Amino acid sequence: MSAKGAKAAPKKKGASAEKRERILQAAISVFADKGFYDTRVSEIAKAAGVADGTIYLYFENKDDVLISIFQDRIEKLLEILGEIAKSDRKVEEKVRKIVGIQLGLLEDQRDLAEVITVNLRQSSRLLKQYAAPLFVRYLELVAGVIAAGQKEGVFRQDLSPRVAARALWGALDGLALTWALGPLAEGKDTPPDPANLRKAALQSTELFLDGLRARAGGAA
Repeated sequence: MSAKGAKAAPKKKGASAEKRERILQAAISVFADKGFYDTRVSEIAKAAGVADGTIYLYFENKDDVLISIFQDRIEKLLEILGEIAKSDRKVEEKVRKIVGIQLGLLEDQRDLAEVITVNLRQSSRLLKQYAAPLFVRYLELVAGVIAAGQKEGVFRQDLSPRVAARALWGALDGLALTWALGPLAEGKDTPPDPANLRKAALQSTELFLDGLRARAGGAA
């Protein structure tokens, strides 16, 4: 059986799906600790408690493991953000919720933050082929929320919704990156404090919203 053919099998059985998830969790930890290129498949297998060959029943190669981590987590994020965009919340509350959910998925998950924000950047091919389509979907969701705010007269009309969406992504990506690597940059091995991420998220959200809001006598 080919690697591609074998990868479909885990979806049929709960036990297999659980093992696939265990491999992904192990890979997140090993990638974050050693870096993507310095990690061997055998190290992922050891961390997951499976035989080396088992990895290839679920993934074609090490690249496929990293891609799956990114796709699985970002697909989950996009699904949740889509529900927020369709909700009856006020538009400013939608923006706050988007920020909270996006950074909340990384809170207490420093390893995952490092893999998504650092390791994926090591491969321009992975970024272009797999991250770009998901990024476009993210921009469309957030831009749609901003455009709805403009239609309601809550947000300024002179701003491009897509440019604003890109700015929000960049701010949150930067927060996740500095949160994940902050203690390491300072020569510390202690886990980052989730409270710092929450505080930064709150401040960034209010700064972002303040720039979006329509002003009487100004940009409307």
